[in-house]
Amino acid sequence: MKKIGVIGIGLMGHGIATNIIKHGYSMVLLEHPGNQPLDSLVSAGATTTGSIAALAKEVDIVILCVTGTPEVEDVLYRAGGLLEGLTPGTIVIDCSTAIPSSTVRIAESVEQAGGRFLDAPMTRTPVEAAQGRLNLIVGGDPALFESCKPLLECYAENIVFAGPVGSGHRLKLLHNFVSLGFSAVLAEAAACAERSGIDARVFVEVLAKGGGEGAILKRLRPYIESRDNSGFRFSLSNALKDMTYYTTMAQEAGAVHVNAEAIRQTYATAREKGTAQSTVPELVDSLAGDSLSRAVDKQQVSV
Repeated sequence: MKKIGVIGIGLMGHGIATNIIKHGYSMVLLEHPGNQPLDSLVSAGATTTGSIAALAKEVDIVILCVTGTPEVEDVLYRAGGLLEGLTPGTIVIDCSTAIPSSTVRIAESVEQAGGRFLDAPMTRTPVEAAQGRLNLIVGGDPALFESCKPLLECYAENIVFAGPVGSGHRLKLLHNFVSLGFSAVLAEAAACAERSGIDARVFVEVLAKGGGEGAILKRLRPYIESRDNSGFRFSLSNALKDMTYYTTMAQEAGAVHVNAEAIRQTYATAREKGTAQSTVPELVDSLAGDSLSRAVDKQQVSV
C-alpha cells in the first residue's frame, strides 16, 4: 500500500488521518503547533517529522488539510517546502478550502516538479470526519481520481468528481456560499424573533414544518432553542474566509455577487465583535445586538 503524508492535523485532518491509518496505510505526519494531539495516531503506527520537504521525500501521496490559500501556498513554496522535497510521481491531494485560481497555479507547479495534483475539498463537520463519513468534491485528471478513490473512500462517504483541476474548490465555495448564506438568513430571523418576543421553540417548529426545514435549521436549532453549539462548530473566522474566497471567485468570473457581499460583511462584523473561537451559531447573539445591526445596515448601504 502507498505511504501517506498528512499536513494539517486539525479537527478535520485528525479524523481523516485516523480513518486512513485504520485501513492499514503507513503514515507520516507533519509536526505543527496547530495540530490536535497526535498520541492516538502515533500509537496506531504513524511517524512524525518537523520538515515538510522530508515528509514529501518519504511518501507517495501527500494530503493537505490546512486553513486556506495562504497556508497551502506557504506549504508548497516556502524554503524547505513541499516542492523542494517532491519526488517524481508523488500525488498531492488538497483537501483545504482555497481560491480556485490559486489552485490551478499550484497544480501547475506540482506538475512541473514531476508530481500530480487533485483538489478534494470537504463538506460536513469534524463529527463526520471522525466517523469517516465526509463528503468530497474532487477536481483533476479522471484517471488519477480513479486511482486515488480507494484512499479517499477511507474517510469519505460521498465522493463527487467535479471536473478539471480547480473544479472541486469552485464547487466547494458554491456549496459554502449557499450553506453560510442560509445560516446568516436563519440567524438574522432568529435574532428578530428573539427581539420580537417570539418563543424560540415555536419559531423553530414553524420553520421545521414549512419552507425553513433543512440541514441548516437542524444544525442551528439546538443553539436557537438552548444555546448549544456543539453540532455546528464552524468558526466565524472560517465563515468569513470562505465568503471572502467566494466573492473573490465571483469577481474573477465576472459573476453577480451582491447577496454574497452582504453576507460576507455580516460575518466580517460579527467576527470583529467575537473571538477566535466564536462559531457560526453565535451569529444569532451578535445579530440580536443593536451595535452589530446598525453596523451591518451602514455597510450594506454601499453594496
